[in-house]
Amino acid sequence: MRFDILTLFPSLFSGVFEESIVKRALESGLVTIAIHNIRDYATDKHHVTDDEPYGGGGGMVMKAEPIFRAVEAVLSNKGLPTRKGEPTQIILLSPAGRLFNQTIARELATRERLVLICGRYEGVDERVREHLVTDEISVGDYVLSGGEIPAMVIVEAVTRLLPGALGDPLAAVQDSHASGLLEHPHYTRPAVFRGWAVPEVLLSGNHAEVARWRRQQSLLRTHQRRPDLLTKADLSAEDQEFLQRLTGQESTNDV
Repeated sequence: MRFDILTLFPSLFSGVFEESIVKRALESGLVTIAIHNIRDYATDKHHVTDDEPYGGGGGMVMKAEPIFRAVEAVLSNKGLPTRKGEPTQIILLSPAGRLFNQTIARELATRERLVLICGRYEGVDERVREHLVTDEISVGDYVLSGGEIPAMVIVEAVTRLLPGALGDPLAAVQDSHASGLLEHPHYTRPAVFRGWAVPEVLLSGNHAEVARWRRQQSLLRTHQRRPDLLTKADLSAEDQEFLQRLTGQESTNDV
């Protein structure tokens, strides 16, 4: 997979992809990441990439022309995609985009190439949205200075889903949110630390009981911290029975 990141601040990416999973994916040839400076595609003497908004108001708006030129140069003979679902996608990182989650990460991991446009200032000229990008993505309902950090988030989340990116092929499946639930608690040596012991079931060697405990702990944690996820999770009859018992216990404790 190839990631092309278009930004006004390429130096923000220095070192970010030089560690851990993304680094190994780069070294193995699993992914390619190219950082492109949008200023290089401005045609005026001073490489201006923003201007005052029509109609007045505060802030500056990123100009359409440098962004169009950058994307067209990056894709060159590939041609511009026109809709979601094509092997190459042009994504604008924007607070107005669809909220990024694990389902979208899996969707993007099936593409051959992602072009990520990092917005700045008050945003980009609307003609970029209307006539260039195939998708808009937000990483959360909060304010950032630009799309650079969201681009990093997407590269990391998508890369770890690619076959061969993780040492353990089951790791991506077991992560929080991967199955629609929060992940169960983890423990490692020593078995007792400052008087706090590891749950006995994890020391039992009974793999079926360990699996059951982990599933129930995942359900419990999700129920306590993110109950909204349960409405969309794929739950078995046993899962539903466990959650009903939890709800019944809480109702009894409230009396």
